[in-house]
Amino acid sequence: MEERKIIFPGIRRLFIYVMEKYCPFNIKTFQILVGIITAILLGTVLVLGWTSSKKIREVVTKDFNQQQLVLAQHAARQIENNLNILKKELSLLGLSPSIQYFEKVWLGKRMEITFSRIKEEGILEIRYIESKGSRMHLVDSHGYQTAQMYPEDLSYLEWARQIKNKNHTLISEVSPVIHGNDYQKLIMKMVVPVWQISVDETNPVAANKFSGALVFVVDSTALIEKITKGIKSGKTGYAWVMDNKGTFLYHPETVFIGKNAFEARKAKKPTISFARINEIQKEMMLTGKEGMSWYISGWHRGQEGEMKKLIAYTPIHLTISEKPLWSVAVVAPVSEVEDAIHSIQIRQFSLQAIIIVVILLGGVTIIFLILNWSTAMEQEVERKTVELKKSEQRYKSLVENAEDIIFAVDQHGNYLSINKFGARFFNKKPENIIGKNMSEILSWPTAEELVMMIQEVFNTKESRQITHPIKIGEHVYWLNTNLRRLWDEEGNIYAVLGISRDITERKKMEEQMFHTEKLASVGTLSAGVAHEINNPLAIILGFTDLLLEKTPQNSESYETLKTIEKQGLNAKRVVENLLSFTRFSEHKEENMDINKNIEAVLAVVGNTLSINKIKVQKKLSDLPVQVKGNAGELQQVFFNIINNAVSAMKGGGNLIISTGYTDEGRIVEIKISDTGNGIKPEHRTKIFDPLFTTKKVGEGTGLGLFVSYGIITKHGGTITFETRTIEESKETGTSFIITLPAVKQ
Repeated sequence: MEERKIIFPGIRRLFIYVMEKYCPFNIKTFQILVGIITAILLGTVLVLGWTSSKKIREVVTKDFNQQQLVLAQHAARQIENNLNILKKELSLLGLSPSIQYFEKVWLGKRMEITFSRIKEEGILEIRYIESKGSRMHLVDSHGYQTAQMYPEDLSYLEWARQIKNKNHTLISEVSPVIHGNDYQKLIMKMVVPVWQISVDETNPVAANKFSGALVFVVDSTALIEKITKGIKSGKTGYAWVMDNKGTFLYHPETVFIGKNAFEARKAKKPTISFARINEIQKEMMLTGKEGMSWYISGWHRGQEGEMKKLIAYTPIHLTISEKPLWSVAVVAPVSEVEDAIHSIQIRQFSLQAIIIVVILLGGVTIIFLILNWSTAMEQEVERKTVELKKSEQRYKSLVENAEDIIFAVDQHGNYLSINKFGARFFNKKPENIIGKNMSEILSWPTAEELVMMIQEVFNTKESRQITHPIKIGEHVYWLNTNLRRLWDEEGNIYAVLGISRDITERKKMEEQMFHTEKLASVGTLSAGVAHEINNPLAIILGFTDLLLEKTPQNSESYETLKTIEKQGLNAKRVVENLLSFTRFSEHKEENMDINKNIEAVLAVVGNTLSINKIKVQKKLSDLPVQVKGNAGELQQVFFNIINNAVSAMKGGGNLIISTGYTDEGRIVEIKISDTGNGIKPEHRTKIFDPLFTTKKVGEGTGLGLFVSYGIITKHGGTITFETRTIEESKETGTSFIITLPAVKQ
């Protein structure tokens, strides 16, 4: 405070001296000049505020719509993948000798096998039309039967008979029909020609002999709904799909399904003009274009009234041709982004208000000083000094109560000051920090990096920013630190001001989004690989089944074929498990006791732990630890982590498993710790990556922790780890911490 008393009288005398000696105009002219400058500054602030507000709205809205486009693209690719699966299944069935050579004994059985495998994909019927068109063989949910020809099937047969269509698949337009006793369904047919091309002893090759046509009858709505129903943009946004005629194939408003998109909306809200969405559908979606836009709607999720919606759309390619047949759109009301925009605008307007107030107060103060400087300058300056003292107190209070770490350090990294929040953050009192070096307060190498950057600020006189971790106790926090220079009266840097903000939660969210994106990408890749393996595997099993029927059971060949069948079925189960990981299937969940789940896993691996001389310490909660989930999937997670712990403790060690509740009983925490060598620093960012392993070739796949991360995420939980190597601590080891939502008691 003594510095204030010295500085401000000096400034006062300097101002008076300059105005008396060098001012080229009178007081009145100076007042007008100050007023003009103030008005210009105010106008500039207002224009910039309006411009930035408009820009913020555009950027936030565009980012939200971009996210909707990603959702639409993902849904389109999933629908395309599922249709490609059906195409391959149809082609595979056409390759079966029982179909090609019309073996009555095996034809129906072969069709039933295929139907049982793909009926969950929206397949209603599998039809086989004989080449002469006299009969049709049909398999549906009621089993195998022969039936009369449908009129449209004759046209499919004629298409299949043409040699140019050999090895091609026909996809029909979607049309509404009454299927059995069900309500109206939107039906699409997939047709493939059948030619005798198989080679075996009983069926010699008949060159280019046409056998008939295979037809899949597909419930297009069921196929699409499986993928699009779960899509959610923001809080209330949803997806819908239409074909190349503008017919809704899927819509959350179920009354729209099967109706023309141009007519259905107008029928529901005749008073609203849907010209913009109709133009988007006609000019963009029906022509196979991808894009983002907006339109006016009259309802949303039960809400009535005119509202603006954001839309992102992309085509669904069903054939090899460039023209798509369908288009998927993801929509949400603009109100979904209004909260974010409003929050940013509030902060912006608050800043503008402060600037305007400062400008106005500055102008008024200057004019007031000029008017009274000749008669009451001393008294006015003294009064201003008192006000500034109060302002300093308010500033000090603001700094002390701010929820950021605010500190000042010298060139060597010694603390000159720190606010109360910063001291509490380090679990210390301010007086126990001031005067000490950063190396005594912060962990290495963070302290060293900050001191080097502080010295750069002194040398270059430029501000610096760094994002860095710090360790307090057993917890690691991430801070974003800004370093700015502080000047003395002579213009020299005497200290550096630092402002550090805790961004730990944001860092965790960024890491989770990164892993989620990798999970989706690898899932798509896995699905493609699995399907490519499944096709030749199905052919092998089909031919094996056929040969088993023709081979005596007491022969050596029969045993060999049974071995092939067994191994083929094992491979099929592996492929199906891989596919089940990548598809949008619902996993069965139930209430379970985590303690019992862990005990079951320990019972399985007990012998392995004993052989490796590993002692188990169980610190399980005395009370049942209830969560909702899939017991088999969670057991897989525990097994993977324990298996990694065994690999880390060559020669023996301790395995500690604890369970309990946190966050007032809302969260279940499972901690699995080992006394191994720990994870090296260069490997810590990669352990949840797919195919990453530190084990020798042949000992690990690199999928255990990747799959575990996906399972825990799917259950709405988190999985993190803490580790210590011999270079970091005498007590080495790794702990994996899993959190899951607890079942409400």
